[in-house]
Amino acid sequence: MKNFGYFAPDTLQEALSLLDNKQQKAKVLAGGTDLIGQMRTGSLQPGFIIDIKKIPELNCLELRGDKTLHIGAAVPISKIIAFSPVIRKFNILHQGCSVIGSTRIRNRATMGGNICNAAPSADSIPALLCLGAKVVVAQRVGSRIIPLESFFLGPGKTALAPNEMLVEIEIPVPSAHSSGRYVRHTPREKMDIAVVGVAAFLIFAPSSKICQEARIALGAVAPTPIRVPQAEALLSGKSLNNENIEKVIEKVAEAASPISDIRSSAEYRRELLKVLTRRALKEAYRLRI
Repeated sequence: MKNFGYFAPDTLQEALSLLDNKQQKAKVLAGGTDLIGQMRTGSLQPGFIIDIKKIPELNCLELRGDKTLHIGAAVPISKIIAFSPVIRKFNILHQGCSVIGSTRIRNRATMGGNICNAAPSADSIPALLCLGAKVVVAQRVGSRIIPLESFFLGPGKTALAPNEMLVEIEIPVPSAHSSGRYVRHTPREKMDIAVVGVAAFLIFAPSSKICQEARIALGAVAPTPIRVPQAEALLSGKSLNNENIEKVIEKVAEAASPISDIRSSAEYRRELLKVLTRRALKEAYRLRI
């Protein structure tokens, strides 16, 4: 690991000023579970590290007005999955976050880091996409809100400018008549990267088995995590019978563009995607309120 300058600002404005000054020479450190590993292997060699763990605004975790969940970029994953509103109202997010790494990693890793690392296989992202999450990014002179679907540009690439920092994730509270399921395949049960991940989120008419709206998001089968609107539309106003599910599965498989790598062939990923989509949809239906 090469020498680097280290800053630990106490305020958001100080952090943003440092980032504006250093820009492409600097990297932001929250949990560091990805960044430090990349620095050790030499794939990243920043000249400066800006440690944001102590900044109060980046450690907020609250449900505001029973309408929106706000998660600061430096909040550890373990704190998110222990937060009562996440367990009660955002269960699909709880599922995705609960399988990230180990207990020790979840105590360090942050959702902000999981998003900014922009790995196609990130476990929290499919659930966030299904929930309609947005990210707040800031620079020294202002901020903007980006829908999470527009944030990822490619493996390891995001819409962040060199002088911008992800500050917060905003997630609207799901409908009371909704349910979701995140499933993935990994060679090992724990401490592994998803070969394929699928999140299915369903919104039902009150006291009905009819699906009003479906959201399906995929991980590790394209350059970025993706939603599949063509497949989602097939379930709008429909029941979740086997015939409709099979139609959805075919559309999902068409939308994927998996690669072959050390963990799986593209062909295996495509077949696995079909199995996991079927499973996610049926389990989300079973869990409906």
